[in-house]
Amino acid sequence: MRCRGAVSALAAVFVAVGSTVGAGAVAAQAPVTQRVVVVDGSRAEVTSVQGRQVMVRIHSAAMGRDVEVKVQRPADISVPRPSLYLVNGAGGGEDTATWEENTDVVDFLADKPVNVVMPIGGAWSYYTDWREPDPMLGVNKWRTFFLDELPALVDTLFATTGRNAIAANSMSVTSILQLAIAKPGLYRSVAAYSGCAQISDPIGRQFVNLVVATGGGDASNMYGPPGDPAWAANDPVVNAEGLRGTRLYISNSNGLPGEHDRLGDPHLVTWGPVGLANQVVVGGVIEAATNWCTKNLQDRLVELDIPATFDLSTRGTHSWGYWQKAFKNSWPLLAEGMAVPA
Repeated sequence: MRCRGAVSALAAVFVAVGSTVGAGAVAAQAPVTQRVVVVDGSRAEVTSVQGRQVMVRIHSAAMGRDVEVKVQRPADISVPRPSLYLVNGAGGGEDTATWEENTDVVDFLADKPVNVVMPIGGAWSYYTDWREPDPMLGVNKWRTFFLDELPALVDTLFATTGRNAIAANSMSVTSILQLAIAKPGLYRSVAAYSGCAQISDPIGRQFVNLVVATGGGDASNMYGPPGDPAWAANDPVVNAEGLRGTRLYISNSNGLPGEHDRLGDPHLVTWGPVGLANQVVVGGVIEAATNWCTKNLQDRLVELDIPATFDLSTRGTHSWGYWQKAFKNSWPLLAEGMAVPA
């Protein structure tokens, strides 16, 4: 993503991008048959329903905290439907750097027969289970949340088919690949846009350190100091064998200015020449770096003979216009994993 204000260049670009685009068009209200469900000590409560948009408060037993989750229900809920987990980047959906605010993806999904599940929380956490509580970021057991708590609660609350897919950009690319490796089959399709999968080498680890530090956290509380075996144990490139059998769509641009890097583009965070310069320079550097990571992941998957769709554009920066396009390109693969028409 792109830099805002005085936030440092590399990490801040993961924070946010975008111009505001409204939520998906609301059709007739879809009934919610249950308001509260409890699964293994974690609890989900419907707090509001506006048309097909349902707000759910989930109490995570693993983290001892409440997490807000927005769910867009499909128009037809006469039969169980699968779920697409749409995950935001470094800001965790707690700011305006969200798919809903900066793209038309939620609108695009409005006529698709899927539940769109959008968690709000986990900024700067890499959505993983941290070794220690962090003085600034608190207790982070997000991998447990995404593997064991959230899907079970969503499936129970909305009577889904149990078939899931997951998509994410930037920081959260690392996270969703880790999830696919940790629990094969839970997310049958994974779409990852402009992220750095490798984290245990010095460059990848520095990516993590910078992003976490932007939120005031200390990455040593995540996986320990440099050289700790936990870094390699959680590196999706090192552990890429665990991706075998998962449908994979992975996209990246090379950082050179492209079609969305122009004055007047609706996806610019800051309008005018300054905003464009920021997107081209800072967003270009970040995208070039993630492109290096993505090509390393590609090489590893080729080495292991694991099928994956790679969309490596020749031009483009780390910004929402490219992620919106990549999401739509990845939709057939996501739909296949959920067994719905593309």
